[in-house]
Amino acid sequence: MLTRIPTLRDLDDLPPLLERTVPAEWEDLNGHVNVRHYLALYDQAGWPMMGWLGVDERHFREERRGFFDLEHHIWYLAEMHVGDTVTVHARFLARSAKRFHGAMFIANRSRQSVASAFEYVSTAADLKARRSVPLAPDIAARLDELIAAHSRLTWPAPLCGSISA
Repeated sequence: MLTRIPTLRDLDDLPPLLERTVPAEWEDLNGHVNVRHYLALYDQAGWPMMGWLGVDERHFREERRGFFDLEHHIWYLAEMHVGDTVTVHARFLARSAKRFHGAMFIANRSRQSVASAFEYVSTAADLKARRSVPLAPDIAARLDELIAAHSRLTWPAPLCGSISA
């Protein structure tokens, strides 16, 4: 069950991972941004988010370790339109030995609204074996730091109620 959607002021507690102006090719026949581009924004923001964890392309290519998303839940809350400036923000919620649980948000700065919330669970993966593995100790430690910092925010993260690490 959704607790509540954060406000723009709430999201300002989290640094933006990405800022983008919505391009014309994202508009669908309904006259707004098609839903597939919301997920694309979350995906694009995932790379800077990996940087927060100390993960870069070398981690994937040389160490052959990465991450697989296991579950997603997306709330579409407000329309985005061509020319709108949007930012994407992330909050880490919890982790287990292999997985981490988080939320991301799209803030529409042009329309002063929260356009979407995205809850997910990801797992650490051995890219050779194509299986879940424990989080690397340095990544687990960084996640613990971020989870602790984000737990001190004064607003609750929206949760669908069926996803957990």
